[in-house]
Amino acid sequence: MTISVLGIDIGKNNFHLFGVDEKGRKVIRKKLSRKNLLEYVANLEPCIIAMEACGGAHYLARLFMSYGHTVKLISPQFVKPYVKTNKNDY
Repeated sequence: MTISVLGIDIGKNNFHLFGVDEKGRKVIRKKLSRKNLLEYVANLEPCIIAMEACGGAHYLARLFMSYGHTVKLISPQFVKPYVKTNKNDY
């Protein structure tokens, strides 16, 4: 299981993860607490992590970059086109 891009929906207590491989196939779909998220990302092979930009995203981005990941913060106005159907956290 190689994750190429990992999308994270940031929440107050829970975080939703959705990962794809280099061919765009779903590899992972998880819901983690803050503590478990940090442990999980620290143990991942370096990949691209995409998150919606918000106050907490910048802190997490710096932390994830220290783990060797490439982090992309997406402005909230540009996240909408990625939602294909009804919104859900994944």
